[in-house]
Amino acid sequence: MYVRDAKNREEVWLLDHIEEMGLDETAFRSRDYVVAMDEHSGEKAGFGRIRIHKVDGDTDVCELTSIGVLEGWRDQGVGAHVVERLVEYASDEGFDTVYALTGEGGYLAQFGFRRIEESQLPEPLQQRLADKRDGVDQDAVPLEIDIDRFRVPDRLREAFKRAPDDRDEPSNSESAEDFGIDPESATYKYETGR
Repeated sequence: MYVRDAKNREEVWLLDHIEEMGLDETAFRSRDYVVAMDEHSGEKAGFGRIRIHKVDGDTDVCELTSIGVLEGWRDQGVGAHVVERLVEYASDEGFDTVYALTGEGGYLAQFGFRRIEESQLPEPLQQRLADKRDGVDQDAVPLEIDIDRFRVPDRLREAFKRAPDDRDEPSNSESAEDFGIDPESATYKYETGR
């Protein structure tokens, strides 16, 4: 199991699962997402994104959002590693604090996120919280974490390492159709005719 950047061709897959899980797809850009993958089967297990809000004359604000784990992969540490990768990316972008607006605050609390007052939210996130409550998550509350306080509990790290390997045969995760190629009619530059 590993977490990697999302690829452009996964846009439809991401949007389908975001809609299915009732997550936020506001300002969707596939390049902002990461995807958790099973290295043996090539199966996608979860995803999430960071969203950077531009603030005029102020420092930008980083939000974790649209974090989801597919049904068959829950309780195996997948979400923890998606969150970990997103926090690493936020750190790489120079952020010291990361915010989340969610009704699943208990889940994020195990990593060190803490609930804050709405008045403590940076301006763009105050409006975003109101929009989120009116839309996809009426129970959303503001959370924040200082990046240097982020921790993945050992039990989640171990669960991720032990994610079941009892899936069927490993599958090729990329097909000709993924690249817009019709394998029935395609010709190849170096086709030898054999």
